[in-house]
Amino acid sequence: MVDRRNLLHGMGALGTAGAIAAAGLSQHAKAAAGAALTGSALKGPYLDLTTGAGNKVAWARLHSDIDPSKQKHSWFRGYVMAARPDEPLQDLFGFEGLSTARIQIQKDGSYLKLLREVGLYTDLKTGEVLEKWHNPFLDEDVKVVPIANDPFNFVITEFGQGDPMNAGRGGDRKPFHLPWRQRGDWLDLEDHVHLRYPNSLEPEKWVRESSGPEVIASEMTVYHVRAAAMQDKDITGLSWFGTWGRRTPWLPWMLMGTAPGFCLYSAMVGSGEDLEQVHSRKTLDYVEKHYPKFLQAPADWDGKPNRSSLENYAVQQQPAAAKNK
Repeated sequence: MVDRRNLLHGMGALGTAGAIAAAGLSQHAKAAAGAALTGSALKGPYLDLTTGAGNKVAWARLHSDIDPSKQKHSWFRGYVMAARPDEPLQDLFGFEGLSTARIQIQKDGSYLKLLREVGLYTDLKTGEVLEKWHNPFLDEDVKVVPIANDPFNFVITEFGQGDPMNAGRGGDRKPFHLPWRQRGDWLDLEDHVHLRYPNSLEPEKWVRESSGPEVIASEMTVYHVRAAAMQDKDITGLSWFGTWGRRTPWLPWMLMGTAPGFCLYSAMVGSGEDLEQVHSRKTLDYVEKHYPKFLQAPADWDGKPNRSSLENYAVQQQPAAAKNK
């Protein structure tokens, strides 16, 4: 069984959504091992993307800005679907949000990425941020719990990335290789993270929220970035766009327990644009009112450990009462 915390990786977008986004260090290595790196833009003039050192800088510029005086927003916008046995997928609600990150350069040359991320669930028809949702599978109104991960930090080295609690230097220290491919003026990257780890929501305590003793989850992110920008040393934070998908158990606030099925996220993601080009004003107003600090990256790391959205739920919420019959 894979331990999520010991893997800690790569996210996307989110990191999206960020709960397992930083756990892909060994996943990156596996993906890259069998992938042919193609294209003249992979080797200079600024970065050699066939080396761990080159990928360290590229990854930091994708997910933040290597100028410590700057911060950078990433964004995601899409849908959450229900996957139930022998049924077509069903759209449940929208999902959109942002992360804000900055880089600190460490004495050994590694990058400490400091990040906060917030993800909101929205009504499919109106786009309004949901605070309550009618679960059609239970015929019950439930309280919606957004994703609000603060902090979600990791260290980026030429050997990969990891939780700053272990300085990102666990594992086999193989060079950090990513399966880049050049497509004309663009560089493309596909990153998969597949995990299995103990559930923070023990079924005995969280009877209606827990999907079981273990969590099986995946995140799949595609990145597109201009090749010329990647090789321009004056661009410290790269603009990029792509797609992000996540397979995860029922969200705990849906109160589905161990019912057969799971959730699928599908979203557009990117970084570097003005957020007003991506999100509606009503979404940004909601963030500014309820989560204003998430528009600013942490100034420093105070030593707090990362917590996934499930770990946050276990700490911040209370088990739901049994459903009235």
